[in-house]
Amino acid sequence: MRRSPADLGAVADWHNLSEAFHRAAIGKRSRQEVQRFAANLDCELADLSREILAGTVAVGRMRRFRIRDPKPRIIHAPCFRERVLHHAIMAHVGPVLDRTLVEDTFACRVGKGSLAAVHRARHHMRRFPWYAKIDIRAYFASIDHVLLGGMLARRFKDKPLLALMRRIVAAHQVAPGKGLPIGALTSQHFANYYLSGLDRLLLEGCKVRGLVRYMDDLVWWGDSREAVHQALDAAVGYTHDRLALTIKQPVQVGRSRHGLSFCGYRILPGRLLLSRRRKRRYAECRRDWEAAYGNGLIDARTLQAGYASALAITDHADAGSWRREQLRRCPLAESLAAL
Repeated sequence: MRRSPADLGAVADWHNLSEAFHRAAIGKRSRQEVQRFAANLDCELADLSREILAGTVAVGRMRRFRIRDPKPRIIHAPCFRERVLHHAIMAHVGPVLDRTLVEDTFACRVGKGSLAAVHRARHHMRRFPWYAKIDIRAYFASIDHVLLGGMLARRFKDKPLLALMRRIVAAHQVAPGKGLPIGALTSQHFANYYLSGLDRLLLEGCKVRGLVRYMDDLVWWGDSREAVHQALDAAVGYTHDRLALTIKQPVQVGRSRHGLSFCGYRILPGRLLLSRRRKRRYAECRRDWEAAYGNGLIDARTLQAGYASALAITDHADAGSWRREQLRRCPLAESLAAL
């Protein structure tokens, strides 16, 4: 296996750091920490470059908060300076990791995404009669630092670069030597790469008929129930023995014609329906905008833009009749009267 020549010097290059700053600042220019960084940009980037090369750059400074989407999650958002560092690293590391992934891996990749994964899954459902769907128990929290470091060392040969990536990984631990923070750019790419061996085992070793993975949500198809179960046995063994991960039980095995819930949609061979989670998100989004309008915080034009954002949650599904029923049951006038 030929390893990448990417090195720490390329990460610390001023032009690379400047581009990383602009990527990290997208949508965040109004924040005070971004404005402070931008006000003294040349000195900030020079200091960051020097610390990267010296191996003293600070890592692990994160803001911790909780979200519910749909289940409770703890998010660790790096400070802006570290976000710039992460973007600078992934500018050189990301493309190398991306080339190791199979075509049907859809998370954290340009031109992919959850909707593309859904359409690919529907394509497979029309062709193959049986599927198995798995996801990993507490995936980000269970990733092993030593195993991940070994996998990165098989792709990169520059020791200072590997040392920096290991420092970033080790800065967050859910348990000793375990866990990546949800909310960091490096975590997304490392977590996506961590399961690449499982993809290849299923496609090349088990010869499954089709496969789609979005981070740790993985579905594959076969010509019979026995075929998908044989691949499942191999996947369980690989994730436990090689990756120190546990697959959630029970595993979903079923016929394609009966449908599949995946990436926020209920996928049928001929239709794409909303999952309960997307229906709830639509209702919550619409309710929040209507409450803001009823309390005088926004005008009618802004409310219309809010309705468009709620509509976008359901836009790709066959949900026209469902949306009309929601508007009939809960018209705007009644929503405002309830405030």
